[in-house]
Amino acid sequence: MNKMINLNTSITKMVALGTIAAVGFAPLAANAQTQSQLKNRQKQKNTWRNLGLAGAAVGVYGLLKGDKVLTIAGLGGGAYSAWRYEQDRKSQSNMERQRAQLFSRRSIVRNGHRYNRKTVWKNGKKYYQFVRAN
Repeated sequence: MNKMINLNTSITKMVALGTIAAVGFAPLAANAQTQSQLKNRQKQKNTWRNLGLAGAAVGVYGLLKGDKVLTIAGLGGGAYSAWRYEQDRKSQSNMERQRAQLFSRRSIVRNGHRYNRKTVWKNGKKYYQFVRAN
């Protein structure tokens, strides 16, 4: 019986420690996810651009060889890829605009806490960050 109580106490401590760790590291994971999403968006945008160029090349090759199927497939695929590239470009621009609007403020309030904008210089470049006010 005594071993059972010790086991329950150990499990409870481990669950509590795991919960505290998960809550403490959640903001770091969210930031990493955002950076990952930005990198993925740029990579996807580049892929659509490259597919558009490849489609256009296939379409031109079809024109030169007189193959209507290659011409239609290549130019159609190139046009679709160009459209998707443009959609990703607009979306990325919108995200950057929202970020710029956020950092144009002197302070923000999140979860009941006030954060003031702070200027940071790194390698001769000017950056902004929000620091929790006292």
